[in-house]
Amino acid sequence: MDTPAEPADTTAQPKAPRWRLSSRRRWVWVAIVAVLLIAMAIGLWRSFRPNERITYVTAQVTRGAVEPYVTASGSVNPVVTIQVGTYVSGVIQGLYCDYNTRVKAGQLCARIDPRPYQVVVDQDRAALIAARAQLVKDEANLTYARAASERQSRLLTDHLTSQDAADAARSTYQQVSAQVNLDRATIGQREASLRAAEVNLGYTRITSPVDGIVVTRNITQGQTVAASFQTPTLFLIATDLTQMQVDANVSESDIGQIKAGDTATFTVEAFPSNLFRGRVTQVRQSPQTIQNVVTYDVVVSAPNPQLLLKPGMTADVRIVTADVRDALRVPVEALRYWPASVPKPNQNQSETQTVWTLSDGSPVAVRVGAGLSDDVYAQIISGALRPGEPVIIGERSGNGTAPSSAAAPRRRSPFL
Repeated sequence: MDTPAEPADTTAQPKAPRWRLSSRRRWVWVAIVAVLLIAMAIGLWRSFRPNERITYVTAQVTRGAVEPYVTASGSVNPVVTIQVGTYVSGVIQGLYCDYNTRVKAGQLCARIDPRPYQVVVDQDRAALIAARAQLVKDEANLTYARAASERQSRLLTDHLTSQDAADAARSTYQQVSAQVNLDRATIGQREASLRAAEVNLGYTRITSPVDGIVVTRNITQGQTVAASFQTPTLFLIATDLTQMQVDANVSESDIGQIKAGDTATFTVEAFPSNLFRGRVTQVRQSPQTIQNVVTYDVVVSAPNPQLLLKPGMTADVRIVTADVRDALRVPVEALRYWPASVPKPNQNQSETQTVWTLSDGSPVAVRVGAGLSDDVYAQIISGALRPGEPVIIGERSGNGTAPSSAAAPRRRSPFL
């Protein structure tokens, strides 16, 4: 029997109407056109916007001093410093000098307990007395031995004694004579020992070797000092604090510019408003290497009549390496300036450089030869510059900002 046919599926989705797709496409085109119109408007606004006016910052060409210098740091020290130590060990029995004590040569500053060394002196003196007494005794025996030997010799000539007795008397005389010589040598040894003991006793008095002022004291009363392997420093005495020196550490890149006789100025933190003056007296050849940095010690002498400078102060030193008094000069910024609108040529550094002046409100390049320079001025040794002529050291935009020549927007120069 035949099966009846299944009814057709009436749930199929109808197709989307064409007018909806056309509307969506229209909105896309509307958005694209709007973006293009906005971009065109921005471009037209920028094209019709007036350019910002550039104001140039100028300084005048002047005549004056140009002083290149090298900076360094160092410490203030006395010119001559004496370390006073001790040759003997013992307990500090007395202390007679302190910090800032003015001392004279030979003045007693401290005393080490002398009793152990006095005992040694007494023993050596007694031993010397005993040796001298022994010499007197042996000299008396020598006199008797000499007489006995001579007597035995005469008896032997007259055959009144034996040869053996004469030989024995002669031998005794020679032995006593040798003993006397030994006693004399012993006396010399005892005298030397006594002198050494007296010297050690004298070392218990710690005296100042020079006239000066005590800047360091490393001992206290009752302290035990030991001089077994290394002489301890008890006092540090500066001979003259009215004349100081600065030991400045100069890097190896700058040491070639410094020579003896260069003038120098420095400041210390204790007196920041005081400018101390000095002169380079020595450039030491001994290098100092700290963390792979090589420096050299440059000694700068400085008078200190008011005793403002103290030993150990940190000094910031400025050493003038050259001095030109009546030089044609421009600010160093004038040599560094380059207009932002002018392409800078890519060339190696030469002997000539460029300075920009103003002509009818526009920058004009002037080639010059630069000489010495410091942090403020640079010497001009050649070029068409005159004192009083303005040179450009920077530029400022119309909104008041002062962009650097490297970061400023590039503009076409009228002289290109």
